[in-house]
Amino acid sequence: MLSVSNLSVQFGKRVLFDEVNTTFTQGNCYGIIGANGSGKSTFLRILSGKEDPTSGKVHLEPGKRMSVLEQNHNAYDDFPVLETVVRGNKELYKIKKEIDALYEDYSDENAERIGELQVKFEEMNGWNADSDAAALLSNLGIPESLHYSLMKDLDGKQKVRVLLAQALFGNPDVLIMDEPTNDLDYETITWLENFIANYDNCVIVVSHDRHFLDSVCTHISDIDFGKINHYSGNYTFWYESSQLAARQRSQQNKKAEEKKKELQEFIQRFSANVAKSKQATSRKKMIEKLNIEEIKPSSRRYPAIIFEREREAGDQILNIEHLSATLDDDVLFKDAHLNLAKGDKVVVYSKDSRATTAFYEILNNNLKPDSGKFEWGVTTTQSYLPLDNSEFFDNKLTLVDWLRQWAKTEEEREEVYIRGFLGKMIFSGEEALKTSNVLSGGEKVRCMLSRMMMMRANVLMLDEPTNHLDLESITAFNNSLKNFKGTVLFTTHDHEFAQSVGNRVVELTPNGIIDRYATFDEYMEDPKIKELRKKMYNN
Repeated sequence: MLSVSNLSVQFGKRVLFDEVNTTFTQGNCYGIIGANGSGKSTFLRILSGKEDPTSGKVHLEPGKRMSVLEQNHNAYDDFPVLETVVRGNKELYKIKKEIDALYEDYSDENAERIGELQVKFEEMNGWNADSDAAALLSNLGIPESLHYSLMKDLDGKQKVRVLLAQALFGNPDVLIMDEPTNDLDYETITWLENFIANYDNCVIVVSHDRHFLDSVCTHISDIDFGKINHYSGNYTFWYESSQLAARQRSQQNKKAEEKKKELQEFIQRFSANVAKSKQATSRKKMIEKLNIEEIKPSSRRYPAIIFEREREAGDQILNIEHLSATLDDDVLFKDAHLNLAKGDKVVVYSKDSRATTAFYEILNNNLKPDSGKFEWGVTTTQSYLPLDNSEFFDNKLTLVDWLRQWAKTEEEREEVYIRGFLGKMIFSGEEALKTSNVLSGGEKVRCMLSRMMMMRANVLMLDEPTNHLDLESITAFNNSLKNFKGTVLFTTHDHEFAQSVGNRVVELTPNGIIDRYATFDEYMEDPKIKELRKKMYNN
C-alpha cells in the first residue's frame, strides 16, 4: 500500500537513513521506534510528503488516501470545529465547497457540473460527513455545544482532540500519527486504543506510550543503524525478545538446541497473550510463524537507574489531614485525608493536572495549602522530581559541577564519583562537561534522576516523570521503580508506568479524594468506582 524505495537522508556529514527499502501493508499497525535523534519524526514527515529525502522516493498506491495527524495546533484557528474535522478528507471537502459555490451562483450552465459532483459526493458518503464528524468529536470528548465554535476559542487539549478527529475522519487508507496520545486523558486514550486496534487500514505511529503501542501494534518498526526493520508483535514483545537475544549472544557456552528451545518457549508465551482486537488472530499467527533468527539484540543504550536508600524508613511515612487547594477560584482538591504506609507506591491521579502538581508542591513546602496540614515521618527523607524543573538549570555549570551541588560527603564531591552517576544516565566522557543551560528536555530529566539517585531518599515524589524521556529511559525508569523498596508517590500519563508500579490509587477531586488499594487498571475499570468518580466531579 505504501512503500519506500532507496530512501536516504543526510544532514551534512550525518547520515540519518541509508538506502532504506520497506513496505507498509493494509490491516497492520506499525509502531516506529528508535533512540532520540534516530529520525522517527523525520521519517513520518517524509512519508507524508512534508519533507523531501536526500534521495529515493515514497510511493502510495494509486487511489489510496493518506491522513496525517496535524502537529500545528493553531493551523485551523479561523475555522469552525466541525468544518476542521471534515477538512481531514481533502477531496471530499473540495467537492463540498465547489457544490456550495455553484449553488450560490446557480444557472442552467452549471447544473450538469453540480450533478456530476453530487454523484462523487454521494459515493464518498458526503451527505453523512457532518454527522460522522460530530460522532468522532463526541467520542473524543468534544461536546456538541462546541462543534460550531471557532478552533481559536478552544483550549490546547480540546484542539488536540479535534485534530485527532480530523486525522481519523473518512476512514483514510493510511493513517500517520506522531505522538497521538500527548495531552489526552485516560478515557480518550482508551477509546483511541480500541479504535486503532480494530482499524482495517494501515496505521503508522510514533509514540512513547508503551501501553498504547502494545494495544494497537501488529509490528514494531525499529530504526537502527540507518535502516528500518519490521518485527511482528507489539512493543513489549520486541523489547523482551531483543533483551533475550542479547543475553543469548553473551552465552557462548550455551548449546544451540537450548537457545532455540528458550526462544520457542518465549514466542509461545507471547502468542497466547496478544492484544484484544479483531486483529488478534492474525497477530498470533504472525508471532507463531516468526523465524527465530529474526530476533536480534538492539544497539540501544539503556540508562542504569538504581534508587538506593540511605536508610529504611519507619512505619510512619506521611499523614495528611483536611488538605485543600484552590487556583484562580477553581477548587483543585479539598479535604484530603491520607496516611501512607511503608512500601506504598501511590498513583496520584486527577482529571485536572493542576491538582496533582499543587499537591506535590504543597508536600515539598513550595506552596501553601488553603487549609489542612501534613506531617512527614521523622525517619523519612524525600526526593522530588517536579513537573517544571527549569529553576534547577538556570545556570551555566558543567554537569559535573551541577550534580556536585547535592553531594553530602567529600567522597561524593570527587569528580570520579559524580561521573559515575552521570555515566549511568548516559552522560559519559565529554558529555559530562556540557553546561546545564543547553540541555534538551530529556537530558534535563536524566540529570534530575542522577540527582535523585545521589540523594538516596526513602520516599520519591514524581510529577509526570516520563515527560521528555525516550522509550529506553522510560523502560529503565519503570523497572527501577518496580524494584525500589521505599515509598513512591507519582503521577503519570504513561498507562504502563501506572499499572506496573502502583499498588494504590489516590484520586484528588474538587469534592474530596478517592483512596483505594488497587492496581491502576482495577481502579479505572471498577463499576462502583466509576459511579463514585462521576459524583465527585459533578457535585
